[in-house]
Amino acid sequence: MIENIIPKAFRRAGQFWSMLTFSGRIALIILLLLILLAIFAPLVSWHPHDASSGPALVPPGNGHIMGTDELGVDLWAMIAYGARVSIIVGLGTALLAGLGGSVLGIVAAYRGGLTDRIVMRLVDIMIALPDLPVMIVLAAFFGPSLRNIIIVLALFAWSRPARLVRSQMLVLKEQSYIKMAAHFGGGFFYLLRKHFLPELLPLIMVSMIRLAGMAIITEASLSFLGLGDPTARSWGLIINHAVNFSGIYFTSFWQWWLLYPLTFLTLLVASLAMFGRDIEHLADPRILR
Repeated sequence: MIENIIPKAFRRAGQFWSMLTFSGRIALIILLLLILLAIFAPLVSWHPHDASSGPALVPPGNGHIMGTDELGVDLWAMIAYGARVSIIVGLGTALLAGLGGSVLGIVAAYRGGLTDRIVMRLVDIMIALPDLPVMIVLAAFFGPSLRNIIIVLALFAWSRPARLVRSQMLVLKEQSYIKMAAHFGGGFFYLLRKHFLPELLPLIMVSMIRLAGMAIITEASLSFLGLGDPTARSWGLIINHAVNFSGIYFTSFWQWWLLYPLTFLTLLVASLAMFGRDIEHLADPRILR
């Protein structure tokens, strides 16, 4: 049985790879490399990420491939472990907000009536609120921990997938084959498994990829403002320490201390955006036309 599953998995992976554009393939490769960097951070970083391992502000080379910060902490080690923080925040927010918002959108569209009105009024309220200022207040109120940041981000992100999924559900539930299946006794969970999810899953995946990119940028912004988890060496926290160093722009320190985390953050967010664009095209071929 395993012998049959593995070739099928490779064939499907090959088909998926062939359907991606050149930019989508590059983005997927970068994403996979950054995920591997996060997973194997202890193996690829030769110095501790939270303790001094040499002189302060050493340029790249001399045993530190990306230099050190003002405390002598190896920058490459901090970037490797910072990849974990960004991926955990992006994945956690995408799962919590993407799946939660999608469930609310499906239920609201299917039930209609009062349920739909309540959910949509909540969506309108969340969209009308200024995201970043309220996130800053909530992050300061709940405390700077990674779990709290994910919860705050998900609290403000669920409304977008809920609105998108609800709109698609309103179209699906009016299709003749859906009405026919319901007429012959198909309940909600049967329709969900057989008809709704196969149609909605690509849209949900695209929404989750977008949410992950948004969450990574927002977490970096909160960390840059000093509201992130101080024990988690995120890329935003590295940038915060760099720009707060007196006279950094009058020295050469910015060339590694500030530039490297910004580069990795840009690579991750841009790769998610390009890969998400390809997934959106595959999910809805009408976009290509």
